[in-house]
Amino acid sequence: MMKTLYEPRIFFALLLIAAMGILGTALASQYFGGLQPCPLCLWQRYPYVVVIWLAGIGFGLAGYATLTVRARTLCTIAYLAALALFIDAGIAAFHVGVEQHWWEGLQSCSAAAISGSIEALGAQLLGTPIVRCDEVAWSLGGISMAGYNFITALGLGIITTRAAMMMKAGHGG
Repeated sequence: MMKTLYEPRIFFALLLIAAMGILGTALASQYFGGLQPCPLCLWQRYPYVVVIWLAGIGFGLAGYATLTVRARTLCTIAYLAALALFIDAGIAAFHVGVEQHWWEGLQSCSAAAISGSIEALGAQLLGTPIVRCDEVAWSLGGISMAGYNFITALGLGIITTRAAMMMKAGHGG
């Protein structure tokens, strides 16, 4: 069972589905659920885009590359995906700290950029929803979306690191 999960083609397919599902959930909560993202919420999406690209490349290469090139390349791709997930977990952890008022967020989390005339500023303020990073827009069981993202990204990062180690050792197909 574990060997099957860590077979590169299966692993990268599952990682691709997971990353697309997580990013899709964030987008659905914004566009269908009405939860506008703060700047830190948006930052947490970028690593998933990287993981989607890497998992797609890994999935494609797993079926077509030669055995020697495949093992080394797929291992590198998996480690890069794990790095992106750990970076995302770090951003999410920082966001949770801002939400809990353990530390202050970025300036972009509390103020809109001001430029142009007074009229342009007024139009900008009326047209832009102000979403603060230190206010929890949604939570379940006392855990915010940033908290769930931290747990998920950290867990996927650990699993992806393990997959890379299995690929490096030659146990993944």
